[in-house]
Amino acid sequence: MPRSYSEKFLLELNKQTVDSLGVELARLCVKTNLPATYVAVALETTPTTVYSWFRGQGVREKKRRIVEAFMKIVQEDMSMGRLPARNMPDAKAYIEEMLGVKI
Repeated sequence: MPRSYSEKFLLELNKQTVDSLGVELARLCVKTNLPATYVAVALETTPTTVYSWFRGQGVREKKRRIVEAFMKIVQEDMSMGRLPARNMPDAKAYIEEMLGVKI
C-alpha cells in the first residue's frame, strides 16, 4: 500500500547535496505527489530501488533512459495542470493511465 513521504524523508531530501538523476526524480515525485510504490511500477523496478535512487545512488545506464522519459512526461503533465495528484487514488489513476494498465 503506498503512503505519503515521511517528514524524515522530506527533511533528508531537502538536505541532499548530491545532484543526481535519482535525487531529481525524488524532488519531482514529492512535488507531484507520486508515491515511490507507483513510480516503481512505472519504471519497472522495485520501491527499494526507487528509494535508493532518491537517496543518491546511481541509476544504471539501462534504466537511465526510462527514468528520464518518465520525468519528462511528469514535468509536461505538471505544466499542463494534470499534476500534482490530489491524493493516493489520483496518483494511482495517473500512473495507470500513463501505463494503460491497472496496478
